[in-house]
Amino acid sequence: MEDTPMKELTEPVVEQALPAGTSGHAARLAAPAFIAVSAIFHYLGPAFAVLLFARLDVLGVTWLRVASAAVVFAVWRRPWRLLPRLTAAQRRLLLALGVVLAAMNTIFYLAIARLPLATVGSVEFLGVIVLAAAGIRSPRNTFALGLAVAGVVTLTDIRLAGEPLGLGFAFANCALFMLYVTLGHRVANTRSRDGSRYSGVDQLGAAMLIAAIVTTPMGLAGAAPAFTHPDWLLAGAAVGLCSSVIPYVTDQLAMARLRRATFALMLSLLPASATVIGLLVLAQLPTVHDLLGVALVIAAVAIHRQPTRHTDREETECGTPV
Repeated sequence: MEDTPMKELTEPVVEQALPAGTSGHAARLAAPAFIAVSAIFHYLGPAFAVLLFARLDVLGVTWLRVASAAVVFAVWRRPWRLLPRLTAAQRRLLLALGVVLAAMNTIFYLAIARLPLATVGSVEFLGVIVLAAAGIRSPRNTFALGLAVAGVVTLTDIRLAGEPLGLGFAFANCALFMLYVTLGHRVANTRSRDGSRYSGVDQLGAAMLIAAIVTTPMGLAGAAPAFTHPDWLLAGAAVGLCSSVIPYVTDQLAMARLRRATFALMLSLLPASATVIGLLVLAQLPTVHDLLGVALVIAAVAIHRQPTRHTDREETECGTPV
């Protein structure tokens, strides 16, 4: 297995609907709550970052976000303690996740500096639809996915002639977000040689340290003015906490409880969240179409049903795990 690293990073794994030791009722309540928190903070932090763009270079704000998150994880989790226990393949997985986090955060900020937050959020979800569609197993969930797609299409307001570069960044971020969900879900379900589950949060912390190293050459110079303005530095740290600590931690907790397809579909809350946050923080007023899109997305999440353990076992026996 050591000679096929890319296969190990991308091949599907058999995912449990519920982690061991967790009651079905508790998990059904916990996972949507984690995703709701993630959806709120996923765009609350970037909304504050947009306000910082008037003071600092976009790449500088990106570095402040990633570096401050890395500091929080370093103090809180000391993730380097985990590395000696990982296999070479697991270390490559964390390296890949760290590089993806660095690239995704950078491209995302370049996109929201040019396009409304709701537009970038809608484009971001288009790739996740592919992940959700790959795991649909019932007419009810297929209908839920259809509602989510309709909601995202309704929310999307793309003007090709107005900002082609921003649109290019938005679609690049979409592809990177797909990688984040795929790699992040594998991290959340990584097990040690004895079969015990590693802490996804600790592995996330290690990946964030890697992301901070990757973003330093291109972002440190842009962030330098903040070191002479404590309020800017504090604002950058708040962006990191809201953007790269709270949402990513809650993502890991949800990923450990949900199949990848279910998690991907429930991320349809993201464009709805982007629309609401854009209104409250950036005064980006939603249209009637925006509000209709939000309603369709919320309906899709409400209708979707998480597969049971029995369903998972049947699918595994058929050789079609998600």
